[in-house]
Amino acid sequence: MKKIVTLGEIMLRLSVNNGERLFQADQLNMHYGGAEANVAVSLSNFGHDVYFVSKVPENPLGIAVERQLKSYDVHTDYLIKGGERLGSYYLETGVGQRNSQVTYDRKYSSFSMLGPDEIDFDEVFLGAELFHVTGITPALSPSLKELTLFALKKAKEKGILTSFDFNYRAKLWSQQEAANTIKELLPYVDICSCGELDAVYILGIEPAGYISKEDNLKYYYSRITEMYPNIKYLSSTFRNIISASTNTLQGNFFTQGELYQSGIFQIDHIVDRVGGGDAFAAGILHGILNRTQPEELITFATAASALKHTVHGDCNVFSVDEVVTFANNGPGKIVR
Repeated sequence: MKKIVTLGEIMLRLSVNNGERLFQADQLNMHYGGAEANVAVSLSNFGHDVYFVSKVPENPLGIAVERQLKSYDVHTDYLIKGGERLGSYYLETGVGQRNSQVTYDRKYSSFSMLGPDEIDFDEVFLGAELFHVTGITPALSPSLKELTLFALKKAKEKGILTSFDFNYRAKLWSQQEAANTIKELLPYVDICSCGELDAVYILGIEPAGYISKEDNLKYYYSRITEMYPNIKYLSSTFRNIISASTNTLQGNFFTQGELYQSGIFQIDHIVDRVGGGDAFAAGILHGILNRTQPEELITFATAASALKHTVHGDCNVFSVDEVVTFANNGPGKIVR
């Protein structure tokens, strides 16, 4: 099994029943999740040896987090205990043409107060093949910006593959703040997940002018690899939102100047969209680690994301065999 390390915040999610507004609710449903933790769970389900690095309070919520991770065979050796609170967020699920809404309550969480001297990355990265983090982590505090950069540099020094998902959240930081930080991180990244809007508004790439979705994306990805030749793989999805409960999804994977695409998956009826992007990212990483052919890799990753939409909670709970069966071994295509 390949050792994988992810770094990030895991939170308590409190969601209303379908069709309710948050201010109407008199009961809430509890789940635990966060971008990097969700990727960790998916990769563990895919058979990898995954370690999640984070900090949680030493109270019943912290205990629940640890039990949740262990239930999916994610290692918690580097789950630090301390601080005052577990970050949380409230989810108001969209219905029909009404979008979902997220309300964060994560300031001064244990993880956001994490200091760089609390983690021994020499120990954490021992024997690791991959390190994954997202743009959410450096958005949480100045110290976590430094920690993210330090961790990526340390991983590269040790010859470990590095993965970074932009995962831009406007409620956490401005586009300019994100741009300043992410541009500093990207020289240490091998695998990158970002889309067209990230390329334009975060990286400042000149808009392509519409030719086709595929050609536009190839243009942006080609420009990114010119700016950051260390980046070997780029990925994203095309999502068409028909309603809150019906979407279509197509995956994109760019490597060595070629764009590979999955078929289009229609997802109807969506049970829970949260974590769909993390399931896709995990599918991409799984394929890269296993040296899967690009057409098969992107089909698998997109199928994993589509499946995630069918279960409650933030985490994908499907095995490799289940994802492959769902995808029906359908080949992707190459866009030249």
